[in-house]
Amino acid sequence: MPDLLIELFSEEIPARMQKRAGEDLQKLVTNGLVEAGLTYGSAAVFTTPRRLTLALGDMLAASPRQVEERKGPKADAPEKAIEGFLRGAGLTRDQLEERDTPKGKVLFAKIEKPGRPAAEIVAEVLEHTIRNFPWPKSMRWGTGSLKWVRPLHSILCIISDEAGAEVVPLTVDGITAGNTTRGHRFLAPDEIEVTGFEDYQSKLARASVVLDPAARADTIWHDATNMAFAAGLEVVEDAGLLAEVAGLVEYPVVLMGRIGEDFLGLPPEVLQTSMKEHQKFFSVRNPKSGQIERFITVANRTTADDGATILAGNEKVLGARLSDAKFFWDNDLRSVTTGAGMETWVKALENVTFHNKLGTQAELIDRMATLSRELAPLVGADADEAEQAARVAKADLSSEMVYEFPELQGLMGSYYARKAGMSDAVADAAKDHYAPLGPSDDVPTAPVSIAVALAEKIDKLTGFWAIDEKPTGSKDPFALRRAALGVIRILVENDVSLSLNDVLDQSAEIVGDRDAGRADTADIVGFIHDRLKVYLRDQGIRHDVIDACIAMKGSDDLTLLVKRARALSETLKTDDGENLIQGFKRANNILSQAEEADGVEYSFGADPKFAETEAEKDLFAALDKAEAKITPAMAAQDFSTAMAAMAELRGPIDAFFEAVQVNAENPTVRRNRLNLLSRIRTICSAVADLTKLDG
Repeated sequence: MPDLLIELFSEEIPARMQKRAGEDLQKLVTNGLVEAGLTYGSAAVFTTPRRLTLALGDMLAASPRQVEERKGPKADAPEKAIEGFLRGAGLTRDQLEERDTPKGKVLFAKIEKPGRPAAEIVAEVLEHTIRNFPWPKSMRWGTGSLKWVRPLHSILCIISDEAGAEVVPLTVDGITAGNTTRGHRFLAPDEIEVTGFEDYQSKLARASVVLDPAARADTIWHDATNMAFAAGLEVVEDAGLLAEVAGLVEYPVVLMGRIGEDFLGLPPEVLQTSMKEHQKFFSVRNPKSGQIERFITVANRTTADDGATILAGNEKVLGARLSDAKFFWDNDLRSVTTGAGMETWVKALENVTFHNKLGTQAELIDRMATLSRELAPLVGADADEAEQAARVAKADLSSEMVYEFPELQGLMGSYYARKAGMSDAVADAAKDHYAPLGPSDDVPTAPVSIAVALAEKIDKLTGFWAIDEKPTGSKDPFALRRAALGVIRILVENDVSLSLNDVLDQSAEIVGDRDAGRADTADIVGFIHDRLKVYLRDQGIRHDVIDACIAMKGSDDLTLLVKRARALSETLKTDDGENLIQGFKRANNILSQAEEADGVEYSFGADPKFAETEAEKDLFAALDKAEAKITPAMAAQDFSTAMAAMAELRGPIDAFFEAVQVNAENPTVRRNRLNLLSRIRTICSAVADLTKLDG
């Protein structure tokens, strides 16, 4: 079976677009071929800055012959109806077949579609793919009408088998497909003729082109880490930068340069951010001091001087960039160490709008400071430190460094707070109060940082709820889902127990004092519970288990709620736990039906002296034993012990239902047994609302 090789060769494709472009090329081509009846055995896609390559193996040489059967009108239908059917089928009257059906004789047509050669199908599919390629941005060039991300130079499209290679006849906007490509722009720019994928890959390798982006990334990382290790240093890991740089070169050559002595005193994060954002350099640090001392750059070619000229140019450009950073750093330090310090920056935020309905950044800071003081005793923080930390946490938004590098906000605030003589707790809170920004980020763990981070997120939730800017569908412009998940993770992962209702009410009052309206805090708790379901579902806890725990009193304490849900989830994984639920539901159903029929509530008065069977007596004893364990365990918030005690009821409950008829003829015995079922419901419901469980 033949193989197909496609290469679209162009000017440099932006690195950020390459991966998606490769995926789109494979999807569009393979879907088009399969829809036309041309299947294949394997597919692989490769990208470099100048080419998108798709290789298909074991493709059919032609699409199979197809026979389509169409049901037509009745045999005695009007001639015009039959003629219309014949025109649509492309057949004559004698080619139709009459069949007997329950509705009489009906005409049927068999339409045969002959198979088509692979080259014909590939040409159609590839032309459609090129003309309709979903680039995020594209351009026209010259006098043609074709749009591509950068000018498209050539199309390589060949079908190869044991007999040789066939060029697919295809011309798109004046570009005719062929069997040639080109190697590295500088090291091997001449035309290369290829006969198949293996020949193509090996010839490109000899022409200084590493086709596979993963191989380029591996080469860069291997050479960079070895070079740094030889100098007693280490490369700062950055997977995103590595992928981007691998998309900038076809033949990676790793070079290590020096950072000027004047700049080594800058914070490591400033050096790293400046080099990454502006130069695409990897940072190289001293593992002993943590200081970034050198950089790794990746060239796209070898040179006679082993990259000395390239490094000299990069070091010169880097020096200019870092001179700006040092200027900002020095100016910021003068601001925080003289005069009013960071208070001047905070005052400047009176002129910076946070939201037109929620006031300025300075007003946000006031709200955060007030709420942080309220939260401090709940999380074990000093109230004065928490308030001070909240007041300076966003001060660095006025700094020159953050104006130049917005991604350093918070982090620079921690440096400036220390330079201003503030405590480590206050400085750390400035750095940590935005966290967590993503599901894999670490959460703040220091008490002051916890207080300020919670205040920032809770104020955001109550504020935007107050002005009716809640998330809708997939739209969440103010990242309120992320804020809710942040509240959940901070509380749960730090084992902080507090009433979310009370805290949200306090925050709503603070926001309301500034004429923004009053937030529906019950709605916010529901929103947070919805995010909690997603958080726990990712940890393998069923939605109905979470619902059973949310239904309990005190479910606004997220930490206790999660402990309860985890304990119930583990209990339900045991045979006793799962079977107990069935017993509970049976008891609850019988009891509910009896209460509805009798018009009374059976909620007390079960007495062992009316027990007639051993199974009844055993259940009384088991319930007494379970209640003696569950009550103190729940008071101590020891959910695991309470759940285990509940699961031990499985055996006695099963035995009771096997041996006892609840609706006995004796009304006293019947009432006693129903009250006994009520005890089952009451004791089990103290742990969780088991009626919410599926099954």
